This record gives sequence, C-alpha cells and structure tokens, in this order.
Amino acid sequence: MDFTDVSLVALRVFQEVAERGTLTSAAASLGYTQSAVSRQIASLERAAGGPLLERRRDGVRLTAAGHVLLRRAAVVLEQIDAAGRELAGLPADAGAVRLGWFASAGGALVPAAVAALRRTHPGITVTSREGSTPVLVRALRAGTLDLVVVASAPPFRPPDTGSPPLELRTLSERGLLLAVPATHPLAAEDSVDVADLRGQRWIAGHSGDDKLMGVWPGLDERQEIAHTARDWLAKLHLVAAGCGLTTLPPSLLPVVPPGVRVVTVRGGPSEQRRILLAWLPGKLTKPATLLANALSAVGPA
Repeated sequence: MDFTDVSLVALRVFQEVAERGTLTSAAASLGYTQSAVSRQIASLERAAGGPLLERRRDGVRLTAAGHVLLRRAAVVLEQIDAAGRELAGLPADAGAVRLGWFASAGGALVPAAVAALRRTHPGITVTSREGSTPVLVRALRAGTLDLVVVASAPPFRPPDTGSPPLELRTLSERGLLLAVPATHPLAAEDSVDVADLRGQRWIAGHSGDDKLMGVWPGLDERQEIAHTARDWLAKLHLVAAGCGLTTLPPSLLPVVPPGVRVVTVRGGPSEQRRILLAWLPGKLTKPATLLANALSAVGPA
C-alpha cells in the first residue's frame, strides 16, 4: 500500500461516492463525468492494494478496506476544510501570542499594550500570566511563553545565563519613586532626602524570588513593616489610607489612586529601574512581533 501520491480530489470523490451510493449520483453531485469518478476510485484502489467498493446492480457498497479509508479520509478532509474556513474568516495577521509579565507591569503597561493591539489587529489572541523573573524566563526557555516583560535593577545583568542568550529590548528606564500618603509631612515637597526615610513605617511584600519589595533600598536600619501585600495596587491603597510608605515602579504611575502623593528621593545610590522585553532568538512570530511593538509604544510613556 502506498498513499503518498493520493490526491485530495480522489478522497473527496470517494467520500461522495460512499455518501451517494452510486457512481452516477456522485458524478452528478460533483459535476464530473462518470468516467472521471471511476478513474479517481481506481487510483485509490491501486494505492490500497485492493477493492474499496463492492459493485452491485443497485449501486456500490464499501468493503472493509473502504470503511477504513472513509474514516481516515473524513478526518483529513474535515481538517482541510476547517483550515479553509478559518483562513477565510480571519485577518491575514491573525494568530496567538503568549505573554508573561512581572507584577507591576500588569497595572498599566500590559493592559494598555493589549488594548492597543486589539484595536489594530483584532484577530490576534493574547494570553498572559504573571510571575517572577526567574519563573518567566524558565517558561520562555521551555517554550510555554513567547514574550516576557521583566524588571531589572543596576548593574542590569541579563535575566539568566542560559544559552543562547535572550534577545532583550529596553521598554523604559526611570528612577524608582516613593508613594506617601497625601496627608504625610513628606508629601509637602516633590522630592525628599533619603535621610528623611529613617524611622518610617513601610508597606512591603515579597516578590517571587523572596526579595523584599516596597521598602526603599539601602536603608541602614531595621525597617518597620506595618503591612505586607504582594499586590501593588493593594499597597497603594494602604498608602492612601495613611498606613505607611511604599516604593513605586514608574510603570504604575497611571494607576496611582487619590490620596497618594508620588515623590522622588535624593541621596544614596542611584535607584534606576529598567523594564525589559525578552524572547528567544529566532522565535518571534508575527503576532509576537506586533505585541512587542505595542509594548514598546506604551513602555516609554
């Protein structure tokens, strides 16, 4: 048996003959001559190495081999037809892309980029999930994510040491900010000195790699943690309620609630933060490229 040269036309003819019950009816349905239908059936029987149809005076009946071929042909033809229907009903650049993002990127950056992509390319489906940088990078290398948005602090090392090195694009780079209650004494100025942060109550939480997030880095004292929360918006609402201070990634500026004053901090080491987009070399599909461009357009804002 050799089905390598069997055509889709022959399979469609065979399917029609099996449904109609006679070569004549199948030919009429397809707009073929009866001899053309007979030739297609003969080509299939040569490939199968035996008869697929039992010819009878009242029509045709499938042999055991014919039943096997019909079952398989139906699957193949349905898949081909489904592909045709899908392609006819979707934009040329439709597809799917899987995105991973670190916690604060979900506050404004990722939703804005996904919304922009939906407006310009509605046929693209984006699925996403939050995670810490190590988790996201492992998923990227395992092939379960196409793009990841991660954060980086000085000295701005690559997200991992794996091979091949990840492709990286800087979406934004800005200084870390401080969120204080609008009624707090530190809210009176646009910037505060790092020394003024001593003795303050903090709202903090642990990231996925167990690093304390929310306390200003490098303070030379044991910090008083008044509240812990992983969710950044929860931290900001606790600040608005006057419960303490927390650091603020610049990416969350668009979602700062009323009652919170955002200030810069003078003194101490530079606390720059980068938002990076990462992907595997040679693995960026067209939908992923379009999402990457949308993230780039939103990132610097």
